[in-house]
Amino acid sequence: MADYYEVLGVTREASEDEIKRAYRKMSRKYHPDIAGPQFEDKFKEVNNAYDVLSDPQKKQMYDQGVDPNNPQASAGFGQGAQGFDGFGDIFGQFFGGGFGASGQGPVPRTQAGRDALSHVNIDLKTAIFGGVAHTTIHTYGLCPDCGGAGTRNGEKPVTCPDCKGQGFRQKVVRTMLGQMMTSAPCERCEGHGTIIEHPCQTCMGHGRVQTKRSVGVTIPAGITDDSRLRLASQGEVGEGGGAAGDLYIDISINPDPQYTRDGDNLHCWIQIPMSWAVLGHDIDIDTFDGKKTLSIPAGCQSEDAIPLKGLGVTKLRSQSERGDLVAHMVVDTPTKLSDKEEKLMIQFAKLHDADAHHTTGRSRPKPKSRKGFFGRIKDALA
Repeated sequence: MADYYEVLGVTREASEDEIKRAYRKMSRKYHPDIAGPQFEDKFKEVNNAYDVLSDPQKKQMYDQGVDPNNPQASAGFGQGAQGFDGFGDIFGQFFGGGFGASGQGPVPRTQAGRDALSHVNIDLKTAIFGGVAHTTIHTYGLCPDCGGAGTRNGEKPVTCPDCKGQGFRQKVVRTMLGQMMTSAPCERCEGHGTIIEHPCQTCMGHGRVQTKRSVGVTIPAGITDDSRLRLASQGEVGEGGGAAGDLYIDISINPDPQYTRDGDNLHCWIQIPMSWAVLGHDIDIDTFDGKKTLSIPAGCQSEDAIPLKGLGVTKLRSQSERGDLVAHMVVDTPTKLSDKEEKLMIQFAKLHDADAHHTTGRSRPKPKSRKGFFGRIKDALA
């Protein structure tokens, strides 16, 4: 029995979220459209593991030693086998039919298509307000000439003359137990029970062709980085024009040159001169909602945060509320002063810092009361 935990790279104690994240990582790594067709079997193995471990009931069966996707491989002799029929199942695993092939039949030509995976990069503004992004995928699409039938001129497949429409043929084989009757897929019709006498020249009878197409992806406002969106029936068309699988889109948000995101809030750092911090100042800043006025209060300190309410990221679940835009102040202390500036600073120091002393502590001290403080500064700088 396959170790599904090992396939996804998680422990048996992994949570649902850990299993989901591991699946996303592994499916992206081994998807044939990304890693190449040689990883198709590995991709199927990853999907099979996630199908079991993401379902509580299947996971419980698996933890008890039964693979819900392949119970015969887990049961062994005596489990789920009653009398002669049970031995027939066992021989069937070795000889492709054993004591009869009553459970076999022709393989349908129409098969469901696989899921597809693509990736889209968006800017921060699209993540805030939502929008439409586009991605180009290379996959299988419905044959435009036969519409998925696989035949020329609307012809229908005809019954295979070798297997008479059964899809398999019986034959006698020599085994360690003697001669036995077994069955195998018909070589002429490949198990379908029918043959296409005049295949469509475009798809060669497969009902699908390789295509390249652009897909529009609706981005919900408030989407987070590394999210995955599902577009139903936008994936690969199956053999014989079978139903298309789903298309999964992984979303990455490009870094913004001005703002960083923390949940539903946006943050920026604004460097201001010392005089603005002391006296206060109004400045216009560019936001995703246009220019907005930010009022810097008198006595502003470095690391002070000034919020602009409702100018952050749209909240994904409510879509009617937004977080805040938070501006962090960085006060620029001058390193060089002109003679006039130095005299003014000396005058200021005499007015304000005559009795000043330093303190040392384990945490940032609380700001002192500034009653009457700014009036003295304005007088000193007049």
